[in-house]
Amino acid sequence: MKILTESEKNFLMESIRDVPDFPKPGIIFKDITTLLNDKNAYKMLMDHLAARYEDAALDFVAGIESRGFIFGAALASRLGIGFVPIRKKGKLPAATIAEKYALEYGFDEVEIHIDAFGGKKGAKVLLIDDLIATGGTAAAAAKLIRDAGGECVEACFVINLAFLGGVEKLSGIAPHYSVLEVR
Repeated sequence: MKILTESEKNFLMESIRDVPDFPKPGIIFKDITTLLNDKNAYKMLMDHLAARYEDAALDFVAGIESRGFIFGAALASRLGIGFVPIRKKGKLPAATIAEKYALEYGFDEVEIHIDAFGGKKGAKVLLIDDLIATGGTAAAAAKLIRDAGGECVEACFVINLAFLGGVEKLSGIAPHYSVLEVR
């Protein structure tokens, strides 16, 4: 399995723009749009992810709305497998199952189609998103994969905001991998 060098990680991190005080004061938002529009950085990232998962015998890549769609659909295409969207409540057109998760103030829900894996029980699924912060959405999405009959073989994030402890919420649900860590 290919490992990124420190200089490659630094290159990718430098391609991500920090936006202070977004969406509220005190937050430093990690804006991946600058990575996406840097052809060399995006290619390096996608080459790395394709190499990491090419021998994993995956059946599907599931992406969390909305930035997980960008990486997930591209990776699924490279691996020659299907892509499954995990969306906020009310956005999928057919029968779904949902998982609630806690927010700082209240709750939110994500959904997946009940037939997301085409009836393939035990489908091997990679979950992907751009970033993991507190982990609520990722844990809910991994549970949805299981509830829909799949096996979440790994949850992959471009960035882990490690100081928020989100990957701990995946403990016992799915293994995890982050390309970049912010401590």
